[in-house]
Amino acid sequence: MTTTDAIRPFRLDIPQDDLDDLAWRLDRTRWPDELPGAGWAYGVPRDYLRELVRYWRHEYDWRAAEALLNRWPQFTTTIDGANIHFAHIRSPEPDATPLIITHGWPGSIVEFTEIAGLLTDPRAHGGDPSDAFHLVVPSIPGFGLSGPTRERGWEPLRIAAAFGELMRRLGYRRYGAQGGDWGAAISRELGRTHPEQIIGVHLNLIPGTAASAEPTPEELAALDPAERARALASWARTQEWERERTGYAVLQCTRPQTLAYGLTDSPVGQLAWIVEKFKEWTDSGERPEEAVDRDRLLTNVMLYWLTGTAGSSARIYYERAHADYWGRPPEPSTAPTALAVFPEENFIALRHLAERANTIVRWTEYDRGGHFAAMEEPDLLAEDIRAFFRELRDSSDGR
Repeated sequence: MTTTDAIRPFRLDIPQDDLDDLAWRLDRTRWPDELPGAGWAYGVPRDYLRELVRYWRHEYDWRAAEALLNRWPQFTTTIDGANIHFAHIRSPEPDATPLIITHGWPGSIVEFTEIAGLLTDPRAHGGDPSDAFHLVVPSIPGFGLSGPTRERGWEPLRIAAAFGELMRRLGYRRYGAQGGDWGAAISRELGRTHPEQIIGVHLNLIPGTAASAEPTPEELAALDPAERARALASWARTQEWERERTGYAVLQCTRPQTLAYGLTDSPVGQLAWIVEKFKEWTDSGERPEEAVDRDRLLTNVMLYWLTGTAGSSARIYYERAHADYWGRPPEPSTAPTALAVFPEENFIALRHLAERANTIVRWTEYDRGGHFAAMEEPDLLAEDIRAFFRELRDSSDGR
């Protein structure tokens, strides 16, 4: 390994001054007005956010969260000029399958705190030890402990190339990839561009597989009844998304720097920007904590706040929207691909669209869960990942 390939041990140790500054800012929050009875229609309700901020200020324990994350062996390395942070959690099973698992926005490696043990040590959780994985859990360049980025152009294809290099540096010649949200786009690109290395790609979202236009009668007639119903539901959800939920993406695609000033200066602003998505994108009721643990939600927010990466994480939207490939159909991928479909995902995926550019070998639909599947339904997602790679293993063994 050359000097430039060096992998450096990393341990989270946030200065107390940073935590004191956060407390000072929370105590001095300047609250906006709110229309009576608006609920979540205009955004995060003030009374809810006040309660969450009170808990953050007086009950949430960052040092406990920090210690929990530090149970994972963590490292940094420099790839393509960027600092890449990652956890490398080796299974106690020596023949475990290497798997790189990637978060999205507004997530982080915190998404995987519950699922990591299920994947690395299934024996300890009543599972089959042959289903174990050695996990590599990177922070996307520009996000949290891999941020901020220092130059333009960090879109999913470049990130996939960096993660392929990361796996090479770790000595993994054959491995799987998993992800949702941006992690899905990155994992898919890993499979497409590294077919000799990738065993299979497991996703809980495939970009571009929802109805982007109203299905025509001819299109519907070619589908079986179940897919026809999904196509109509997918179009309805896409319309609702475009009408009500695209504001954050338009801003991050066009003016991430302007947004960064407010989110980097105000912890409550950063919290609101993220918690809204955990409410809207999860299988929850009136509060996101019905779907995800409150402390893990705050730990996720803390990684953005403490690293000042609200702006650099948002830049991935800008970089993709301004990439030369944007707007073109995706390049076909030959990697064996699985999709775990959770009902409250932002878009309803359609298999006939997914199969146009992906080699779909497993498609599983669940009756609960949403966008943050690893946090909402870790058991379901872990078992789906295990089952997919088990099927690939059995197939390669000729059974």
